[in-house]
Amino acid sequence: MATEALRAQVASKWQDAFTRLNHGEAGISGLMLFSHAWNLSTEFLRPKDIALQKKQYNMSSVRAALTMVNNCRRLPALLEHFLEDLRKSYHLVAIEVTQYLQEYEANGDTSILSRLVYRLLEWFNAWAPPPELGPTVFSAYTLNFQTLLFSTLPSTFTAAFKALCASTLLSPESEVEGNSEARSPRLWAAFESLGLFDRYEYIVESVGYEHIEAHVLQSCTGEWSKPLLEDLRAWMSDKMVAWMLLPYARSAKNPDEARTMLAGVGARFDFHMNKTLCDLRTKEIFDIIIDFPDSMGALQDLKLQDCLQRVDQRSALVQSLRKSNHKRLLHPGADTKLILSQYVATIKCLRIIDPPGVLLFKVADPIRRYLRERPDTIRSIVANLVGDDDGGDSLVDENEPIQPLQQADVEDYSDPNWEPEPVDAGPEFRTNKPSDVISTLVSIYDSKDLFVKELQVLLAQRLLAISEDDTEKRRSIEILKIRFGEAALQVCEVMLKDMTDSKRIDGHVQSRQASSVHPTIISKHFWPALESSDIVMPGQFQKLQEQYSLEFAIFKPDKQLRWLPHLGTVHLELQLDDRVVEADVPPLEAAFIELFSEKTVWTVDELIAGVGSVDRSSALNALLTWVDRGVLKEDTEGTFRLLEIAEEPSAGPSSHVRQALIAPELPPATSSQQQQAEQMKVYWKFIEGMLTNLGTLPLDRIHSMLKFAPGYDRTIEQLAAFMEAARREGLVTGRDDQWRLSS
Repeated sequence: MATEALRAQVASKWQDAFTRLNHGEAGISGLMLFSHAWNLSTEFLRPKDIALQKKQYNMSSVRAALTMVNNCRRLPALLEHFLEDLRKSYHLVAIEVTQYLQEYEANGDTSILSRLVYRLLEWFNAWAPPPELGPTVFSAYTLNFQTLLFSTLPSTFTAAFKALCASTLLSPESEVEGNSEARSPRLWAAFESLGLFDRYEYIVESVGYEHIEAHVLQSCTGEWSKPLLEDLRAWMSDKMVAWMLLPYARSAKNPDEARTMLAGVGARFDFHMNKTLCDLRTKEIFDIIIDFPDSMGALQDLKLQDCLQRVDQRSALVQSLRKSNHKRLLHPGADTKLILSQYVATIKCLRIIDPPGVLLFKVADPIRRYLRERPDTIRSIVANLVGDDDGGDSLVDENEPIQPLQQADVEDYSDPNWEPEPVDAGPEFRTNKPSDVISTLVSIYDSKDLFVKELQVLLAQRLLAISEDDTEKRRSIEILKIRFGEAALQVCEVMLKDMTDSKRIDGHVQSRQASSVHPTIISKHFWPALESSDIVMPGQFQKLQEQYSLEFAIFKPDKQLRWLPHLGTVHLELQLDDRVVEADVPPLEAAFIELFSEKTVWTVDELIAGVGSVDRSSALNALLTWVDRGVLKEDTEGTFRLLEIAEEPSAGPSSHVRQALIAPELPPATSSQQQQAEQMKVYWKFIEGMLTNLGTLPLDRIHSMLKFAPGYDRTIEQLAAFMEAARREGLVTGRDDQWRLSS
């Protein structure tokens, strides 16, 4: 049971409450006035359907009623009652939200979403409590209205809201049309009043990010000729900042305040623009290097610290380029000259992007290792330096100064210009690496001796082929002496001296007895081993050689000439019955045609016996030279006849030899064509292995890989003829220049 004290306490509180509500009036008249004020207040605040006609109230009576409720300390109860009515009436809003969203999903017009937002704002303003109740009541109402709104919105509203925000970022064509409603500050104010901006701010930012990304990809993809980063920043200032003012700085009173409010989001958007450009250039870096130097603009963008270094894309650039090199460059189908050209371009490009060389060190390592494994790398480099590489551009820039090969030096920490290694340099990174391209190429191998030996071979070939007035080739030889040093090229000096002495000796011999023979006389022990041959020059050629040897023995009694008759060139003037034929041919062709001065018809075997030991393939090729010139004709298989009187070209057996290269569908008709087929069968095992391991391959890929086979010197047309023959035999199938083994 309640104690007497508790009864007294309850009675006291009851009396205080009654007195407060009754306002000290007689009886319960004050309580009746409060009841009327409560009913008027709750009726006024109760949410109503705005589609119906709005009931008119005496605002003086309403304010008085609200004041009485507040004075009676019943405002919290009134707020609770109002919020409960809000929850009960919110289905009216939910119905319209559903209707608008269904209409939008039906036709995708974002203007429907704008009307929905304005309609929600209309509901929000219509149900808002009067200002007399104070900010606390309004804040509670706002929170509850937004909570009910978010619980009503379906999951599809997120995508719809994103589309509405995206429509505020208009393309230049749309701006001309003047869709001002999409860019109205009123729309963003409605977002803020309804709490949509705070809840979906990440969507607003994603719209900005995607718009920036789309513009960068559209304007920068494949555009490498000029730097574009400054143009992108100008576009940001002109287009994006104007849009950013609406959601992020709408309340700014002056430019300084707006700049302060946009600092954070502006920095994020600028970072995203840089990252998008870096991602794009990272994907394009292989093609950018191929297009160098026309792609200098893209490299200058990557060189800026705001681009590559700020977004921390250095590692991604290395990985992308290494992956592209592995896929598109470092495979058997790529020619060594192509790999070297791309490597040189990579060196130049990455030195522009990253002068310290960290990126180049990480990217170049797989290329250098792959080139070391290729057997023709040294020869390709040296041939390019000597000038014998006519299959592509020079690896050396003509404007690059000629200087000796450089070697990596030990770091000098006392150097006042010394700088520490970059933070992303690995433990194997070496500073002060060779700076010129030639030194970098030579440094692929541990020693330059391999290059010197190969250089001696190519130099010998070049000197033997040099002409009387070929000063440009001699200049390139002097340049190589500068690069590799005098000590490394002492043997080459002997070769150069032999060339000078050879002309002097030939001049002396010619002064004693004029001869049509002008040999190049070289030292046996200082020249690379030259290919030997057992060819014996017949007839007048042998007599000319013997006469020259006698005169040489008189001039140089302590030395003896050993002829290499298979080397050199012979200028011939053939006196036939109806014509004169002049030709510069190799010695074997000259030897064969000399034999025809003895009799007009020879077989291949008789011709081979007449000049010594020579393989049948070389003999046939030599005879075909005269067949093509209309001097010889192959009457029957392996039998050739001298044409003293020229004949009209016919589709005889000899013509089929050449036609087989371009018309493989013709049936074999001559022994020469059969000889070529026999030679190609040697390489069938190589082709079969390629197609077994790699599957379907194009003809040019097969041709490139066959170049690694010993002695392969066929043209792609000859290979095509052989593949057609293999297809007819059922060994392979081909379609659209793609070949595979028959199943």
